Amino acid sequence: MATSNSNLSGNGDVAATLLGDGELLRRTRESARGVTRLVRLPFRNRVWKGAAGEFQGGGAGSSIDFQDHRTYIPGDDPRHINWQAFARTGNYTMKLYREEVRPQVDVIFDVSQSMFVDEAKAARSLELFFFCTDAAAQPGSAVNVWLACGVRHTFVPDVAREGDAWVKMAMDLWQEPRINATAPTPLMLGEMPLRANALRVLVSDTLFPESPEHIVASLTTRNGCGVILAPFTADEERPPWQGNYEFIEVEDNSRHVRRVEPALIKRYRTAYDQHFAQWKSSCTRHAVSFARVAAEPTLEQALQVEGISQRAVEPVA
Repeated sequence: MATSNSNLSGNGDVAATLLGDGELLRRTRESARGVTRLVRLPFRNRVWKGAAGEFQGGGAGSSIDFQDHRTYIPGDDPRHINWQAFARTGNYTMKLYREEVRPQVDVIFDVSQSMFVDEAKAARSLELFFFCTDAAAQPGSAVNVWLACGVRHTFVPDVAREGDAWVKMAMDLWQEPRINATAPTPLMLGEMPLRANALRVLVSDTLFPESPEHIVASLTTRNGCGVILAPFTADEERPPWQGNYEFIEVEDNSRHVRRVEPALIKRYRTAYDQHFAQWKSSCTRHAVSFARVAAEPTLEQALQVEGISQRAVEPVA
């Protein structure tokens, strides 16, 4: 009998081995860092609110970009009085300039074991995580990083993110008691203290049986701006299975013997396509950018396929 790991399932030991592979971590971190010189997160796609920085804000500030005039109010900064207009009219008016702010970015990395079922998907998942954290920090953003697995999550301090200490934090999430060990548990983003007005970037394969509504909606609460980057492999999308297989469930290591016939493959593909159609529809309703990122091309090439067209990423100017 042939033995295989489904790309919707797999061996938990494989996931632990891949996530703990120091060489894989080093290689994917370097690959992601190279891509951030060409592609970045979609900072230009919205008006920001926050501390002083380099991106367009929603109010008046002190940048060099002229915005408008208004009547002088006692207590205004006299440096911004329009003296030329005063000479013509005798009235004090203020020059308003576009506010420049420092974006806030919350990166949420889904560390469910389905993200690490084989080396190709694990590598792409890690590349996306490193890309998001590096790209978020480049413009001087205030970056928070969270690891999530089902109903559990943990905050990653800067010192843990800079090294590999976050890997143990991810594996610890696997060891905590599960509410339901027989099915993947959706992420409970609503219980995370995500910041208001932040760009919220979720790296997840989104392979949850439940409706995506509560996850997608959580990315936009309190004026959040949501982005989802979903890694996948070609074999996951169009599996080449045929004959007898032993599938290993990634979440609880249970084994299931099935004979794979063409009719089963057809049902699988239909369900798979409908699943992602549902996610894309939900993201459209909530104005969340959703891009699937294939594991087989280079990261830059994979992001070009849907990332830019869906405004999940943007070219570096």
